[in-house]
Amino acid sequence: MTLEPAEGVVQAVVLYDGRLLLAERGEGWRLPSGAPEQAEPAEATAARVVYELTGYLVDGTESLTPQDGATAVVCQLLSESPSDGARLAPDRLRWASLAETADADLPAVVRTYLEGHTPV
Repeated sequence: MTLEPAEGVVQAVVLYDGRLLLAERGEGWRLPSGAPEQAEPAEATAARVVYELTGYLVDGTESLTPQDGATAVVCQLLSESPSDGARLAPDRLRWASLAETADADLPAVVRTYLEGHTPV
């Protein structure tokens, strides 16, 4: 498996206990996201961005097939508590049930993934 450098914005899909990690960005709740560093694969970008923004340690495990220009990576949560120093304050983060994500600004590829995901 070869990891290709990411282009554009990478969005992280972090699921835990049937809930999705969202960050308040602009005027709504969105997936943690950011731009890749030079030659950085999407999986590494997603893990780095989640840690920098939220303090949660994750592992970018599965890139979703891009649709409508959105690059998204499913991430495995590795720490149940965030570390100090995150860019976003805790009140700007939310663990939303999948039913609550209807008001979130999610790309089509993520909505499709979540529709097929069964929370455990």
